[in-house]
Amino acid sequence: MARYNKIFAGPAQENLPQVQERICPTAVLPGTALVENGSAFAQAGANALGKVYIAQDNYLAQKDTDTAWPAGDRIVGMETLDELFFNVRVPTGTNVARGSLLTTNSAGKFVIATTGQRVIMVAEEAYNNTSGSDQLVRARRAQNMLAAA
Repeated sequence: MARYNKIFAGPAQENLPQVQERICPTAVLPGTALVENGSAFAQAGANALGKVYIAQDNYLAQKDTDTAWPAGDRIVGMETLDELFFNVRVPTGTNVARGSLLTTNSAGKFVIATTGQRVIMVAEEAYNNTSGSDQLVRARRAQNMLAAA
């Protein structure tokens, strides 16, 4: 019997983005922040702590980015890896500059971090959301930091 059971020996590559699937008891909009709550996902609250995932659009049901995953559904949360960009949801009235430090509000949407808050994402584009509705803004994961004065 052969010593190895595969011919290709590497290097191994990640499929991107890395995702986790969990049941979420509440309806969740794509682009908002999720946290683990036992064996389920929960909508991240204000200044979320712990590992944060970004809710993916429900491509399995052919839904757009403004259609919420239904409550009680198994949803897809994307892991925020350093080298990847994500479109995150910012509420109306939020003025984001490129390089803005972002944290979460009580609805899991991304807002400008203030002094002492955990920075989760960094904006990769400028967008002044005066549209009257939540919008998606390009961002990248921050490197474990707090907003300074």
